[in-house]
Amino acid sequence: MVPTPSRRLTRRKLFAGLGVAALTLTACSMNPTQTPRPAPELVAAFAPSGKLRASINLGNPILARRNASSGQAEGVSVDLAWALAAELGVGIELKVFDAAAKSVVAVTSGDADIGFFAIDPKRGEGVRFSAAYVQIEGAYLVRNASPLTDNQQVDRAGTTVMVGKGSAYDLFLSRELKGATILRAPTSPAVVDTFLAEKADVAAGVKQQLQADAARLGGLRLLPGRFMVIEQAMGVQANRGEAAQQYLRAFVERMKASGFVAQALERHQIKGAIVAPAA
Repeated sequence: MVPTPSRRLTRRKLFAGLGVAALTLTACSMNPTQTPRPAPELVAAFAPSGKLRASINLGNPILARRNASSGQAEGVSVDLAWALAAELGVGIELKVFDAAAKSVVAVTSGDADIGFFAIDPKRGEGVRFSAAYVQIEGAYLVRNASPLTDNQQVDRAGTTVMVGKGSAYDLFLSRELKGATILRAPTSPAVVDTFLAEKADVAAGVKQQLQADAARLGGLRLLPGRFMVIEQAMGVQANRGEAAQQYLRAFVERMKASGFVAQALERHQIKGAIVAPAA
């Protein structure tokens, strides 16, 4: 029997899904200690619904983005979520959000089991973090005609700084800036467009996102260097217990030491991020 076009499409989707799963299981096998399957109570702490619900933030293109062809989320955080689910021996459900703040709420509310966040003390109220798995830079962007030439010049009275609402940059700058006024865009990817629309003086965010927007729009430049280093970590809801928190920390260290994180960054062609050192 000759497969119909619809059947061929279904088979392609099935094989693609199996390919992702196989890649994840292969990556997990890179751990030379062959970590045994966790105890049932630990699996239940991570995945009480029977599958691991992972909160994925598309607001940071270093961590995740949509595949241009399939529309599915992909990136180092997605790969790590699949790898953890494989270790736990459970299925996975990706809960995809366009902003970090929404991703945090999903975990703290129990709508998701794990997430991928910049480490920040405010978020730590409801989330327990692993050590960082990657480090990325936060930068400032201005118009070419701006008199600002240095990061230290930004924090002055009368200067307006646009950030993504609830992002790591928002949380950090809300604590650190004393003279400048913070304005907030709906999401981090919308920062530069909102910065232009509202005639702000400075846009703040992921260096790579700002570089891409500057190339896309023209007439913009980044200030030299960085104003912060963001440590991106995995997080689990605070009430899932100490055993789950310890397992997640150990998992991240194994993924860094095995080369999994470095290979994921290379596979997704991520520039400007580095694997965080061992904790």
